[in-house]
Amino acid sequence: MKGMEDDFRRLCEEVTAEVSAALAAVDPGEVSALEEAILAARMVFAAGAGRSGLAVRCFAVRLGHLGRPVQVVGEATAPPAQPDDLVIAVSRSGETATTCAVAEAAVRAGARVTAVTAHPESPLARAASARLVIPAGGRSIQFGGSLFEQAAMLLFDVVALRLQRRLGVTVEEMQARHANLE
Repeated sequence: MKGMEDDFRRLCEEVTAEVSAALAAVDPGEVSALEEAILAARMVFAAGAGRSGLAVRCFAVRLGHLGRPVQVVGEATAPPAQPDDLVIAVSRSGETATTCAVAEAAVRAGARVTAVTAHPESPLARAASARLVIPAGGRSIQFGGSLFEQAAMLLFDVVALRLQRRLGVTVEEMQARHANLE
């Protein structure tokens, strides 16, 4: 049992060290630019596929708790994008076909697009008006894009916390916007 506990703790340390290193390498200016774009947007749209899509959907929930107008791309109730809107498009590779197609459609509609990716020269990053690079596309002890997805989730939670403080939104106000039909 001791060996299993040691292995668990060692792996936790390795994974959290990877995530910490990825987040430490994020450009704070790109984070601030995302926050400004969110605050300036009439509507924020969250786009992504797979686990990257789950991370940005979680962020959409927090933006809703903060009182920001937000929609998830692909939901039947999502309205059309307009020129004053922001699309946050998340893809580690920056090559996910559906996410790139969403970004291109948003650009045609006149909306701004922020690409959140590990690859700053990817098709998604090139299509976007801004980018936020999470340098987590290289070597990891974890399978696939796990490191990127974990870092994205934590980055989005930090952005939500910064927006909460900046906007002066209380925990009580956020709780009042929390789903009650669960």
